[in-house]
Order: sequence, then structure tokens, then C-alpha cells
Amino acid sequence: MKSILLPTDFSENADNAISYAVQLYKDVDCKFYILHTYTPVNISTGSMMDNYSTYAVQDAEKEIAAQKLQKIENRLKTDFKNTKHTFVTIASLNLLTSEMTEVIKNHDIDLVIMGTKGATGAKEIFIGTNTMHAIKKLECPIIAVPSGFKYEKPKDILFPTDYKISKSNLYLSLIKELCKEHTSILHILNIYQNIPLKEKQEQTEAFLDIFFEGNTHLFHTGEGQDIVEAIETFKTKHKVNFLIMIYSNHNFIENLLFKPVVNQMVYHTNIPFLVIPSEE
Repeated sequence: MKSILLPTDFSENADNAISYAVQLYKDVDCKFYILHTYTPVNISTGSMMDNYSTYAVQDAEKEIAAQKLQKIENRLKTDFKNTKHTFVTIASLNLLTSEMTEVIKNHDIDLVIMGTKGATGAKEIFIGTNTMHAIKKLECPIIAVPSGFKYEKPKDILFPTDYKISKSNLYLSLIKELCKEHTSILHILNIYQNIPLKEKQEQTEAFLDIFFEGNTHLFHTGEGQDIVEAIETFKTKHKVNFLIMIYSNHNFIENLLFKPVVNQMVYHTNIPFLVIPSEE
């Protein structure tokens, strides 16, 4: 059984991501952990009555959160009626990434699926603040679902890579499973930039060819293009509706994820993307 964490702030964006998650894994036995965190209230150092009032407010917030989480669970059971899926709701007085770290550790979470939206909704923000923090802090794969994206089968999946990835990365199996479940075409794209592949990179390319032998997969090269531009061009040309990236502090994804996209182009992702942590 796959364990999937679904953070929510009870927004329409979060609800949309949760609905996407249960449809993406509709044929898989899953336990979904629906998590809501609320910000700690500063504890007064004054009178006992002040402290009591603070705790009362926190208890009330937890009760409200629990009720809203139950409504989400009820909606999912009513709308999708999937006997393969079970749900656990968690309301916690904690910071989001801190609580996510604990839940991932304590419940052996395989995957996080969450919505993306900048705090201000600004178009130039590549992904939302919470999602950025999660990608940087959590050692767990994350699928980020853009605001308003309605579920569609991931028919064409784009996997940009510089081939500087570990062949022992256990999370590569997540890609294989996803492609198998949806009979997807996996497009493996290397951005050439006029630099020949080194021997180790060629070995990684050969490894991926064998690893994805049971999946329909194609290798592509985008010569001499800006990385973001190459991804956007390929995505449009091949009607890609799912994107996969391996995150590392030492590869091109670092710049792609946290670089404000201004001047040259506005790159605001409009398809779900899976970010896999490297094993460096």
C-alpha cells in the first residue's frame, strides 16, 4: 500500500490538488494522510488567565480544523467511492514543513502531493512558497499541482536531465510505476548546450534505457538552448502534461526552481510536476 501525504490550507487550490491525487492513484491501494497545520499563537508570559485564553483559542482552532478535514474526507468518499483508498486526517499546531517532516518519518510516506500558488499569486513566481520550502527541506518526492489544473491522464511525461543522477536513486522506481499505471510515454530530455556528454553521463543514459525497458520511453536532445526555454518549447510541441525533475543543490534544477522568471519570459508552470530528491 502506498502512503501519500496531502497538505491542505482548505483553499480551492489545495482541494484541487487533493482531487488530482486520488484520481492519479485511483487504481492503487493507498492510504492518504490529509494534513492541516495552523500557526502557533505566542504564549503570553502574563497572567494565568491570559495563558488560559491562548490555549482555549488553540483548542478551538484545532476543533475547527478537524471538522474541515472531516468534510474533505467525506467529500472524497462520496465523489470517488474508491475502496482502494483509506484516509487519515491530521490537524497540528506546528509549522507546515516541520509537521510534514514528522508525518513523513512517522508514517513512512512515499509521496507528497500539494497545490502550488505563490503567496501573492504573482505570475513571476515559479512555484508557491510552501512548495519551495517543502522541496528544499523534505527528503521525499513531491508532486506539485498548479492552481486550477483539472485531472487528466499523464499521457506524455517529460523528464529533463543532465544525466548527473545517481543510478541507485530508489525514487526512480516511482517514475517507472507512474508510467506503467497510466501507459505513459516518457520523454527523457537532455539539454546539450554544446558540451559533449562525459563517459559517466553516457553510462547513466544507457542505464536509464535499460531501467525503463518496460516503459515506452524516448531520448531527446535540445542543443544550445536555454534550459527553461528548451523545456517550455518541448512541453508545448509534444503536448506534455506531466513534468519530472530530480532536485539537487548541485545541478541545473537548483537555478530553475528558485529563479524568478522575469525579463526573458514568464515561466509559470501549468502542468503537474514531480520533484524527486537526489541521493547525493
